[in-house]
Amino acid sequence: MVDLSAELDEAEDKALDSLARYKFMMFGYWAAIWVHLNRISGARRSNPFRPFVQQARMIRGQRRPI
Repeated sequence: MVDLSAELDEAEDKALDSLARYKFMMFGYWAAIWVHLNRISGARRSNPFRPFVQQARMIRGQRRPI
């Protein structure tokens, strides 16, 4: 099995950097790359973007349920 640890770290860094610079499409791109690499590597790391998802769900719930 190939160690994709460095590539996972890079994808995470690039996703967070993109989000910090309001580059939402690039955030989605790098977050998806991270998810894909995590799956194929077998590393089963916990998703570093989970807090963002939880925050978005909380905000959405305050506005209106879908």
